[in-house]
Amino acid sequence: MDHLGKGVVQTGKRDIGMQQKSDKVSIQFDDGTTHETNYLLVADGIHSPIRKQLVPQSKPRYAGYTCWRAVVDATGLTLSEASETWGPKGRFGVVPLANNQLYWFATQTAPANDSRMSQMTTSDLLKQFGSYHSPIPDILSRTPDNALIWSDICDLKPLKTYAFDNIVLLGDAAHATTPNMGQGACQAIEDAVVLADELAREGRVSDAFQRFEQRRLKRTHTIIETSRRLGTVAQLDNRLLATLRNGLFRMLPASVNERQLEMLYQVDF
Repeated sequence: MDHLGKGVVQTGKRDIGMQQKSDKVSIQFDDGTTHETNYLLVADGIHSPIRKQLVPQSKPRYAGYTCWRAVVDATGLTLSEASETWGPKGRFGVVPLANNQLYWFATQTAPANDSRMSQMTTSDLLKQFGSYHSPIPDILSRTPDNALIWSDICDLKPLKTYAFDNIVLLGDAAHATTPNMGQGACQAIEDAVVLADELAREGRVSDAFQRFEQRRLKRTHTIIETSRRLGTVAQLDNRLLATLRNGLFRMLPASVNERQLEMLYQVDF
């Protein structure tokens, strides 16, 4: 931001579409304004209107489970590390934050856009997860209803293309993933690093977009599909299958998990 002049960055703009005009792109916003540019980086999320124009068949796909989240006061709770609990009624995750705060999330298998799920209160969630181990019931008891954030979990089926001549898709607009591997925002940051690297080279910007695509497709596709499979396994609510899953996980050598982490973190950009 320090490198940009005052007024260059404009906030409060929501794009609703674009038009390609020879070597220009005209972006339309919901406030009735337009902006013309030579090159367009599309980073407007999983529901990107511009991606829907470029790839009409690409729509968010439901993962099969819904999610509640909140940040609460964790005073008195002696939690020092993140954890995720898998059980027959769903998953419950806990992430300690600074300043005596705690982020939690809970997932449950449900139909998409279920009105009953959207209206769940903390009391309803206590009925669902109240039998889970301590401090999960306590954490829910600390959560006011107005702190709850609810949404279905979705991702994007891997796209074959991120670069469209003078337009390139980035972040969730290109490769939205379920949160099971904690890689949504991480992959957007990687996009920025790789794109900056390619733009620093000589040549046409559209060629940099193509090189960016070549470097990012395989990695982002792998993360999307691995995260989706992990969520499917984690959400098992059949007790027999869940018992078999738990037994298998206990038998897996640590090296299996380590290999997955190496794929995520031991990468040269």
